[in-house]
Amino acid sequence: MRLSSLMEALPPEIDSALILTPQNRRYFTSFASSDGFLLVTRSGSIFYTDSRYIEAAQKQITCCDVQEGKSVFAQMRDFLTARNVRSIAVETEGLTVAQMNRLQKREELKGFTFVCDGALDAAIGTFRSVKTRDEVAKIRQAQAIAELGFSHILNFIRPGRTEKEIQLELDFFMLRNGAQALSFDTIAVSGVNSSMPHGVPSDKKIEDGDFITMDFGAVVDGYHSDMTRTVAVGHVSEEQKTVYETVLSAQEASLAVLKAGLSCREGDKAARDVIANAGYGEFFGHGTGHGVGIEIHEEPRLSPSCDAVLTVGNVVTVEPGIYLPGKFGVRIEDMAYITENGCENLTNAQKSLILL
Repeated sequence: MRLSSLMEALPPEIDSALILTPQNRRYFTSFASSDGFLLVTRSGSIFYTDSRYIEAAQKQITCCDVQEGKSVFAQMRDFLTARNVRSIAVETEGLTVAQMNRLQKREELKGFTFVCDGALDAAIGTFRSVKTRDEVAKIRQAQAIAELGFSHILNFIRPGRTEKEIQLELDFFMLRNGAQALSFDTIAVSGVNSSMPHGVPSDKKIEDGDFITMDFGAVVDGYHSDMTRTVAVGHVSEEQKTVYETVLSAQEASLAVLKAGLSCREGDKAARDVIANAGYGEFFGHGTGHGVGIEIHEEPRLSPSCDAVLTVGNVVTVEPGIYLPGKFGVRIEDMAYITENGCENLTNAQKSLILL
């Protein structure tokens, strides 16, 4: 169904699509592998892979034919020629210049026109941005594992632990409790290091009065979760309380307006205005959120420069932050499932300030 819908979404002058990136191959076939060529036409599709994956692919892939790619470019030529295909759209965002050059120089593919205008990327991005019930269920499972990890790590954190120790403990817990992989390299930064939005965990020890920002997620059946919580150790200053409450208010303001038909720019603005009105506008430099799915960063994106409109089925993060260089930072992140009249928050973990 997805493959035929993809061709319907492409301009009529495009005869076929060649999908090479692992994440898009998996999206359309539900099969994960490091090798594969998914070739889609208006009269049939085929997946080629090598001997390492052929048996598993033939058992698991039901949306198209599957063949072992022994002479894959000759096989592709014969498949396309039999269907009178002359143009092949490619993923311009996913291929390197070197890969594109190799395709165009293959003798077996001479005579075919490669379409590199972004039409295929745009169509795939639109499909992937709208999650099915099954996809949302996987994201929920991944998020549940992450939240178990958050509950666990709260009992692990204490003065003297290092950022790296917190990161490793959180990672191991999620993997031990059902995560197939981590969504990304876990961020666990404290004190002055928390002013760096994507700081790298170090050997810095946790101290009394530190904020600790943890950004992490789990993967279930290829689908990611993403959450951030900032907690405090020992005590906090009035400035820390003010910044934390400002970020929380900004996040809740964005969640309150998100719904189908709202522009991504407006979703971002709801959070950004709260932070700016509190006098911290210059300390919030990144977008308010992004889509999550087979990749940790997908469309749509809640940012000042995005005019895309939210659609029922989008899953986006809502993660405003304030980062004061040399002092501390705060970020709070939930995932929201967009509905017709609002959004469903897929994140249940406590957001009021936790003092450990």
